Amino acid sequence: MPISPARKTAYRILRRVQSGRGFAVDLLQTPGVSALKEADRRLATELVMGVLRWRGELDFQIEELSGRPLSRLDPEVATILRVGVYQIRFLEKVPKAAAVNEAVEMVKAACKRSATGLVNAVLRKCVPERGPRTSPGFDGLNETMRASVRRATPAWLLERWTALSIPFIPAIAGIHSAESEVLASDEDAALRLAWASLQIPPTVLRVVSQAQGIPSLRAELAGEGITARPGRFSSRALVVESGNVQASQVLRQGRVVIQDEASQLVADLLAPQAGQRVLDLCAAPGVKAGQLAQMLERGTLVTCDLSAKRLRVMAGLLSRWLPEGVQWLTIQLDATQPLPFGCRFERILLDAPCSGTGTLARNPEIKWRLRQEDLRPLAEGQAKMLKTALGSLSPAGRLVYATCSLEPEENECVVEGVLQESPGYEVVPAAELESAFPAFSPLLDPHGYLRTRPDLHSMDGFFAAVIVRKGDLT
Repeated sequence: MPISPARKTAYRILRRVQSGRGFAVDLLQTPGVSALKEADRRLATELVMGVLRWRGELDFQIEELSGRPLSRLDPEVATILRVGVYQIRFLEKVPKAAAVNEAVEMVKAACKRSATGLVNAVLRKCVPERGPRTSPGFDGLNETMRASVRRATPAWLLERWTALSIPFIPAIAGIHSAESEVLASDEDAALRLAWASLQIPPTVLRVVSQAQGIPSLRAELAGEGITARPGRFSSRALVVESGNVQASQVLRQGRVVIQDEASQLVADLLAPQAGQRVLDLCAAPGVKAGQLAQMLERGTLVTCDLSAKRLRVMAGLLSRWLPEGVQWLTIQLDATQPLPFGCRFERILLDAPCSGTGTLARNPEIKWRLRQEDLRPLAEGQAKMLKTALGSLSPAGRLVYATCSLEPEENECVVEGVLQESPGYEVVPAAELESAFPAFSPLLDPHGYLRTRPDLHSMDGFFAAVIVRKGDLT
């Protein structure tokens, strides 16, 4: 029996991801995957992302069904079993026989023929079962389903979120309903966040030019079979509800860009003005840099990154979005070291490399690679970058420090620690930001920090602080 291209592709990508040789999002965009038939590409994506999101639960099921610890299985066999169990338990439209038979063939193709009996037996014992992925929402989860969510989240991370008392706060969430009067317990709030990080995130578009108008663009997308609604907070955001965006002429012509709404808000906070010098210190892959260039319209944009490869990729993307009036320079540098500029910048974006715990739904492999001890060195590097960036900020300038992390060590702890050592700077308070960005009010905490969460806002988890020199506040 031949193995389908979708399952071959999913297996190959999962093996690369699990060996640390790439990220799923990048590997799913390679020419080989793009060349697949649409149905095969969709199934391959579903298998890769689904297995990575639910790996802890899948491993639990494999151990229960096989009667042996997963550590005793060859990595190739474990991957094949994860793909098989995921299909049987989570994908109602995939016939069980197809999942079992192709798994057996995959074991043979992986030169693990001695494991065919085990794989066949485990998958035949596996039964389809309605789980948390098919639940209408977190509040509909029973205890069995909640246990599945716990297993699909590394224990240290769930314990950490519980200990940090991450609250389910209606005011910050922008929720106004009778149900919102009851606050969740710390454990319940952490589990709600974990559950949201297991869901398929929405595809969000940023409108490159608002000259056409959102209603007109929505109508054009509808003509292509794509339903999209305006974002909740960004005036440029369109949230796709149905349809194949990748095949859209609107996307191919560069009139919209795929960019999560939280990411759009970070660039909005920088608010570059025409004629200014703007520095994007950790710019790759360049989506925010493109947004900044379009907001700037004319002036100077300097984009930097440590990776020469990522800068080359960014150059290909950014050149499509660059207005004629923007002078663009790109520099490879280490942002933790003194910057080589002979000028200062009116606007600086430091979207710092981070743990990425706010993007687990899009990058699920992060939670299986990250360790709690990784947070300290990350924070130390972020603090160095912020100190360096402040030294290049001009009088009356504005710096936005941002991460896609939910962890305080990488967020407020970095900002407050650096500002204690740099008393000439301060965070713009919430009241002033609310005045300038009234739509952002539900996302601002009392300290003036912008925070988004997957469970509260249906977008990636971001943190952002707007920093200015003392005395520059209007």
